[in-house]
Amino acid sequence: MLTDVMMPNMNGLELAERFREVHPETRVIFMSGYADQVIAEGEGAIPEADFIGKPLVPTRLTAKIREVLDRT
Repeated sequence: MLTDVMMPNMNGLELAERFREVHPETRVIFMSGYADQVIAEGEGAIPEADFIGKPLVPTRLTAKIREVLDRT
């Protein structure tokens, strides 16, 4: 799952938590311009999650996705 940290009505952490209730095997990548430390260290953090900062660079994004998908 690739999700932004800040969204209207529900933040990315809440979305990931709800989705993982049904699909616990889901790997999560959070996008953020500023909040990655909050998600990484805050209450309810998802230890299996990865982060990528904004602005997104296509080569960095594809490398991050490949890294996460290749993880066993």
